[in-house]
Amino acid sequence: MKTDTFREFYEELLSDTFDAENQLIKALPKLAKAASSEELASAFEEHLEQTKEHATRLEKVFQLHNAKPKRIKCKAMEGLIEEGAEVIKEYDEGDLRDAALICAAQKVEHYEIAGYGTLRTFASMLGESEAQSLLEETLEEEKAADQKLNELSESINPEAASGEMEEEEEGKEVASSKKPNSRSKQRVA
Repeated sequence: MKTDTFREFYEELLSDTFDAENQLIKALPKLAKAASSEELASAFEEHLEQTKEHATRLEKVFQLHNAKPKRIKCKAMEGLIEEGAEVIKEYDEGDLRDAALICAAQKVEHYEIAGYGTLRTFASMLGESEAQSLLEETLEEEKAADQKLNELSESINPEAASGEMEEEEEGKEVASSKKPNSRSKQRVA
């Protein structure tokens, strides 16, 4: 959608972000259900409640501009959510899937952090202090959600890696038991 003014561009970004949040509201329950770790599932459920509040805040920002909330399809969020859906399909339940879910969720958080940082700055430039404050509040919550995912990855990722290391060790043990003993190769003269 082509815009002619900075304000129109800002409002277009608000609409795109509003759609992104609504897409995420539908996706987060699926991520929570797919998580093996209770802590990770709980983090997704908590962020779902925050995301609903983020959408409500965006509605307030629209009201401040005397506009109705619009949804311009956010193709970036659509793609990020699809990546999360692929993780659920491609990985068996367990630590490795949880590590992959964290990765997918952090991509979403980083996208949202960039978006809300931009929107907050634009609101400031347009003299929209109340909107700026609402957008700043959401930005800080997105940063906190990313930090929570970082903390969870510190326990989940080593578990995923140790499971793989155990499989490699088992594979080495099996392989070494199949090797002929070097002494049995020697011929007796």
